[in-house]
Amino acid sequence: MDLDGLKEQLRKKTAKQGQTDKVKELWKNLESQKALSTKEKLEKLLALSRQNKPESKAASDKVGAECVSRSPHQPYLVLENNFNLNSSYGQIPISLGLNIPGRVLYLLSRDEAFKDLSLAEAVFIDLETTGLAGGTGTIPFLIGLGFFDGEAFKVVQFFLNDLASEFKMLGELLDLLSDRKFTSVVSYNGKGFDLPLLETRFTLNRLRCPLSDLPHLDFLFSARYLWKHKYESCRLYNLALAHLGADRAEDIPSEEIPWRYFQYLRTGDFSLVEPILYHNQEDIMSLYGVVVAGALTVGQSLENQETEIDSLELFGLGKIWEKAGEKEKSAELYEKALSQKLPVELSVRVKKNLALYFKRCGEWEKSLKLWEDLSQNSEDLEAWRELAMYYEHQARQPETALKLALDGLALSRLVNSALEKDFEKRVDRLTRKLNGVEQNGGKGEQR
Repeated sequence: MDLDGLKEQLRKKTAKQGQTDKVKELWKNLESQKALSTKEKLEKLLALSRQNKPESKAASDKVGAECVSRSPHQPYLVLENNFNLNSSYGQIPISLGLNIPGRVLYLLSRDEAFKDLSLAEAVFIDLETTGLAGGTGTIPFLIGLGFFDGEAFKVVQFFLNDLASEFKMLGELLDLLSDRKFTSVVSYNGKGFDLPLLETRFTLNRLRCPLSDLPHLDFLFSARYLWKHKYESCRLYNLALAHLGADRAEDIPSEEIPWRYFQYLRTGDFSLVEPILYHNQEDIMSLYGVVVAGALTVGQSLENQETEIDSLELFGLGKIWEKAGEKEKSAELYEKALSQKLPVELSVRVKKNLALYFKRCGEWEKSLKLWEDLSQNSEDLEAWRELAMYYEHQARQPETALKLALDGLALSRLVNSALEKDFEKRVDRLTRKLNGVEQNGGKGEQR
């Protein structure tokens, strides 16, 4: 079976509001007890509510995924769902991820190790937790993994039924990770949250997390480089909708997840956490699809096939290549972005970036043209400074350099810029240089 049956179940009312309010009130009272850790507060919440906890149906009778756990009364559940390679998630064929070159993965990750790796041996990871504060009191009660397995992309979910059984669940997770021998990790904000939290839980249970030493592609950073200026938000949900056409209308808000889990621990009503399982699976599949979409975009730039890429994505690609240290390719992409219509703010940034790049390469004419454009259309004092430097040291025209320095000085005083002292020194030096030339009949020393 698969989790598709959850979609229908998610349309139903799964919990009584009165029960939820009671749990929230209990938690509110416990939150005021600052001396307690988050784990101690959770344990007290459970102790306060266990008296009236009703009998629950077997979880395996309710959830749509295949339940690998042998007994429905186990303290944790392992759920599996397979996506055939011939199927698609949104607009992305599942099999596409097997064809991503290591060079593209390197550009996305900026980790040399990915040059020799493939998504075929990668594990995609996403956690659902009791909160977002982090630290030892935050518990990942649902650990979702996605990976290729034969003719399918498999989603495996480890769900904690009993907080006291975390060690046993992590032990089975450890067995799976050790057996599969993954070569890399893929996440969305995993470097900042998921992996550190998982490592903490392994350490507290005196286990070693086998993912700690693997190359890690945290796609959040690449997504921001690529699409920060194109979309209002780089939330995974938004990117999946924009690039995959993934319909997650039945999904629940992330902030609702801890409360649903607390309520489930109190009541045993598995229908409360079925939407969490669906949410987690969708996050895994959205992560996979968005990574593939980003990789395809980067792959186009690798093959110089950016004809259908808009200016904002070209700008993002330029940042991707720049962060990877590929300055020449980055400049090429920035120039292509500049040839299209960019917002004024981004246009200024691109021109400045290119001007500095051409300066370092000794392409003075290209650099000069960009600085002149910047001086005409903005009050960016760096442009005036660079122009003064060019005419003093490259063109050997101190009169022009002095005029530009005086203009820059006046403007710096007007806007109270930190460059005022720089312009003052420049004006003083050029004035003395020109006076020296005049006093010596044009034979004075130039510095």
